[in-house]
Amino acid sequence: MKLTSFDNIYHIHQHSNVKRWFVILALICLVTLFLPWTQNINVKGTVTTLYQDQRPQQLHSPIPGKIIKWYVKNGDFVQKGDTILQLAEVKEDYMDTLLVQRTEQQVNAKKGVRDYYAAKVGTTAEQLKAIALGRKLKLAQLKIKISQLNNKLLAEEAELMAMTNELRLIEDQFNRQKKLYDEGLVSLTQFQQRNIAYQNVLAKKTAIDQKLAQTRQEIMAMGVEQNATIQDYTEKLSKTEGDRLTSMGQIEGSTGEIAKLENQVANYKARQELYYVVASQHGQIVQLNKGGIGEILKETESIGTIVPDKVNYAVEIFVKPVDLPLLKVGQRVMCVFDGFPAIVFSGWPTTSYGTFAGQVIAIENNINASGLFRALVVEAEGQKPWPPQIKVGAGVQGIAILNDVPIWYELWRNINGFPPDYYTVKNEKKATTDEANK
Repeated sequence: MKLTSFDNIYHIHQHSNVKRWFVILALICLVTLFLPWTQNINVKGTVTTLYQDQRPQQLHSPIPGKIIKWYVKNGDFVQKGDTILQLAEVKEDYMDTLLVQRTEQQVNAKKGVRDYYAAKVGTTAEQLKAIALGRKLKLAQLKIKISQLNNKLLAEEAELMAMTNELRLIEDQFNRQKKLYDEGLVSLTQFQQRNIAYQNVLAKKTAIDQKLAQTRQEIMAMGVEQNATIQDYTEKLSKTEGDRLTSMGQIEGSTGEIAKLENQVANYKARQELYYVVASQHGQIVQLNKGGIGEILKETESIGTIVPDKVNYAVEIFVKPVDLPLLKVGQRVMCVFDGFPAIVFSGWPTTSYGTFAGQVIAIENNINASGLFRALVVEAEGQKPWPPQIKVGAGVQGIAILNDVPIWYELWRNINGFPPDYYTVKNEKKATTDEANK
């Protein structure tokens, strides 16, 4: 008995296309294995900027002070040099409103003292010249007197010599007259006359001896006076020179004090300019963390942040040490920015949507605390420009492009756990060829 249900279940004798579809699918898979596949490294990173002056900058209080006025609020855009807030002094050393003027008065007073001592130095120099000239004249005068005394001494010595000869003659005559008197040949009157003549000559010789001794004493006294004069004028010159050196020391001391006071004046003026905290660059004010009027700020205390409005964006990516040898300067990196929709085919980057091309410009040689190496990526020239809406700090998914290989090779590499092939940039190849030619 033939069952109808049996014919509905079993179709052994019916024609089937399974074999044909299996062959077609196998051929498609075989062809697919020979399609090109771009090897890549998936990395994560953040948006940053290439230049330090384009990073968000902290606003700090340059001096301790009290807030007396705000000129901005959170979200305001400012230009470089615009005033953020105004401070007032809280230190008693700087509270005098006329501090600069009073210090300048001290500078002028010190300059007057310096000028006075400078004039005194000039006067002392003239005194030194006058004293030196006076000593020269006094010594010349004493020299003349000594010369006169020496001439007088020579005359008195000559007079003494003549008187000595005369005395010798008179004495000889007196002795002969006495002998004649003793013999009774001359009278007493004649003997007495000869005696008187002898006594007169002896008295004259004695007077001349006294005059000669007095002249010699005067010469000695004049020599002593000459030495005393030299000593006296030397003391005067030393004292005057000491006064001159003291005045010069006062000038140098006043010059140092003037420089110190002028430095204080400059510091006070610079400090007064710091009462106004100004924007260091163009940008937007954010994260103001201080209250209203009257709050006290410490020195270098943070006030807020200014975010630059014009930034040359870059991407910092972080690479594992195992993938670091595969990354080269100039290598292409496809970036997917957070907040921008993207459809990514990692093996076919040209068919991806929402990715933006970048180029590695630097790879740091030190590892960070997370055990990753940092590399910088900038916008690739001649490619689709990066979106202007990206902001510093936004997340980025990076795909570092490596070598192009068949799909079967990529499957075989992954099954065996082999690393990707090294990717060599064209300009590196050219540089290597140029070096080889050299």
